[in-house]
Amino acid sequence: MPRGRGGRGGGYGPKKNYKGQRRHFTDADELKQQQERDKKQQEWRRQQGIESDEEEEEEPKATAKSQGAPGELPPSDSDSEEDSEDEGDKKAKGVEHLIEIENPNRTGARQLKKVTELNTTGKTQLSRREREELEKQQAKVRYQQLHMEGKTDEARADLARLAIIRKQREDAAKKREEERKAAEEAKGSKS
Repeated sequence: MPRGRGGRGGGYGPKKNYKGQRRHFTDADELKQQQERDKKQQEWRRQQGIESDEEEEEEPKATAKSQGAPGELPPSDSDSEEDSEDEGDKKAKGVEHLIEIENPNRTGARQLKKVTELNTTGKTQLSRREREELEKQQAKVRYQQLHMEGKTDEARADLARLAIIRKQREDAAKKREEERKAAEEAKGSKS
């Protein structure tokens, strides 16, 4: 069976790849020139009496909306129409009116709660990780307190090591003192 059906349909052939093609960007000057041409054309139509009264009323609104910084998209008319309609005026589709759905993505009249209305009387529930972190910090504080009091095994070992070092230093100091006295007596007996 031959392959390669031009990239259309469900065939096996290679599909058309649009990557790497040149892109066309409209320059801001070109946009301004096009707007000026449109304005001139509208003026000419008004002078000739080609347009109806309804179109003339809609054009100033459209031009006011379309004017803006280059690169900004004008707001669509459908958005403003949807905002102006009430939720109650819309007709229910299918079985929508039978089922209550709380869709957070759906815009409309939501029952928003103020910060002051939120239930702050109840105790906040911590997640497992937060609870473990809190317990860990409390245990660390307790251990440091016991360590300062000398009640932990590590503190006892440190105190015992410190006592041994103090005793060694005392013995070394006594030995030096005896040697110094012996050296002074030796000097005193020679003179």
